[in-house]
Amino acid sequence: MNPLILIDKYYEGQDELKHILLTHSRQVADRALKIVDAHPEFGADRQFVEEAAMLHDIGIVMVDAPRIFCKGSHKYIEHGYLGAELLRKEGFPKHAGVAERHTGSGITLEQVIREELPLPPQDYCPRTIEEEIICYADKFYSKTRLGEEVPYQKVRNSIWMYGNDSVLRFDKWREKFEPELGK
Repeated sequence: MNPLILIDKYYEGQDELKHILLTHSRQVADRALKIVDAHPEFGADRQFVEEAAMLHDIGIVMVDAPRIFCKGSHKYIEHGYLGAELLRKEGFPKHAGVAERHTGSGITLEQVIREELPLPPQDYCPRTIEEEIICYADKFYSKTRLGEEVPYQKVRNSIWMYGNDSVLRFDKWREKFEPELGK
C-alpha cells in the first residue's frame, strides 16, 4: 500500500495542510523506523510502521484547527477516530488502529467517560508494538513547528493533561525504545 495515494485522495486542493501532514508524518515515520531498526527483538513490522506513521494523522482534514489550515467541523481530539473510520472504509483496519490509538500516550475508556471527551466510548490506548512505537515517536513533532524536535521534558509536560498514567506509560516507552537518551 502507498500512503501517499490515500493522502492525495483526501487532501486534494489543500496544499498547505497536506504539506504539514506530510512533513510531520515523515518526521514521525523516521523516528519510528530508527526505533524499529535499533530493536529487532521487538519483531515490529517495518513496512507497516512506515505506512501507518505516514497515515496516523489522516483524520486532521476533518477537524477545525485554523493554525494548521484544518477547516473541518470536528474537535481536534476527534482526529484519531475519524482517521480510523476513513482508513477502515478504505480497507486498512490495522492502519486504522494506529490512527485511533495515537493521541497522547493513549486515552483510556475511564478518561473518555470522566472527562466527557467527544469520542465514542472505548479505550484508545496502543495495543501493539507498532502502535506503541508510532504513538511514542509522534509526541516529538508538532504540526505548528515543522522541522523541530520537541525536547523530551516538554513532551512529558504536555502529556500531563492526560493524567499520571499517561506520563508513566510515556516514560516506560522512553526506557524501552530509547534508553540511551536517558531522562
